[in-house]
Amino acid sequence: MKNIVIAAGYATRLYPLTENFPKPLLRVGGSTILDRMMADIDRIPAIDGHIVVTNHKFAPIFHEWASKTPYSKPISIIDDGTTDNDHRLGAVRDLLLAIDNCGVDDDIMVVAADNILDFSFAGFVDFFHAKGTSVIMRHHEPELRRLQRTGVIAIDADEKVLEMQEKPERPVSHWAVPPFYIYSRADLPAIRACLDHGCGTDAPGNLARYMAGVTDLHAWEMPGHRFDIGSMDSYREAQQIFS
Repeated sequence: MKNIVIAAGYATRLYPLTENFPKPLLRVGGSTILDRMMADIDRIPAIDGHIVVTNHKFAPIFHEWASKTPYSKPISIIDDGTTDNDHRLGAVRDLLLAIDNCGVDDDIMVVAADNILDFSFAGFVDFFHAKGTSVIMRHHEPELRRLQRTGVIAIDADEKVLEMQEKPERPVSHWAVPPFYIYSRADLPAIRACLDHGCGTDAPGNLARYMAGVTDLHAWEMPGHRFDIGSMDSYREAQQIFS
């Protein structure tokens, strides 16, 4: 299984910190945001390699980071060629670029690089193997305004996804979908063809929503918390929590 990290964003809400430096490599406590995630994922036996997709502006910084990492699995850095936010490819095109450039023909775990979790991805991988389908994560979100800014799903008693909405005005449930997914090798043809069938490209949740309509997905409930580093306030909060 390949771990594909989407790290190509420009994080304008964290300027000036991220104007010339990638958000995933900002330090929180004694480690970077990305290293906190990678240290966990690298220890999972099913993972055999990491692919990090970055924009052109930050590619040299990620290459330097990769040259100094202590991880046991190989790391590939993919430059998506973009230099500013107005011309970004979007998370789905970045994922397709990684799949094509690295010749991926395997199960893939796809993660957004700007999050800190207080639990391991190991349970997510176990859930994927137990269900035998592509899988996504879910967490209970009580606030309507937050549900209206993210992906939302309806599930059955077996945790199978029945419907997925993206930023809905009227959410079908309180199950929100964070940006972590495992897609099976059998679903790679559908992923490669998604743009031909109207899949959105900006957010990784666009692909999950598309896939929910063409294949079986199950949703694993997060056993802990996620800290989305999306603003100066959330960055300062994470520093306080993890210092």
